[in-house]
Amino acid sequence: MADTKTFNLQIVTPDRIFFQGDAEMIELKTTEGDIGVLKDHIPLTAIVAPGILKITNNGEVKEAALLSGFLEILQDKVIILAESCEWPDEIDINRANEAKIRAERRLKGTDEGQINMIRAEMALRRSLIRIELAEKSGR
Repeated sequence: MADTKTFNLQIVTPDRIFFQGDAEMIELKTTEGDIGVLKDHIPLTAIVAPGILKITNNGEVKEAALLSGFLEILQDKVIILAESCEWPDEIDINRANEAKIRAERRLKGTDEGQINMIRAEMALRRSLIRIELAEKSGR
């Protein structure tokens, strides 16, 4: 039986169910700012921005790189449909560093179109989140 302080959390990506279980609290970034969610939060939908997701349950905090998507908060359930979500041990730090370098080069280019600049900024943000989480976990 679930603790009365917990809610069901489900995180789905295009290729897997990333997480399904109980949580006392989650913290993540939305396009409107950072948000913390506890049981009985008001119903809400939001657009997820790239950032580090923190899942707290039984005093334990798990962190993951959450890279865009949608959030639906119900009274006893939270669903995140994510573009991508990765645990620290799933992050290829070398690949993330290479993506960071590529994005920084694109951002320095003066002949790039506006759409390419936006894509480069998003790629840079995703790579920095992956690097930050991997380094936090000692990888």
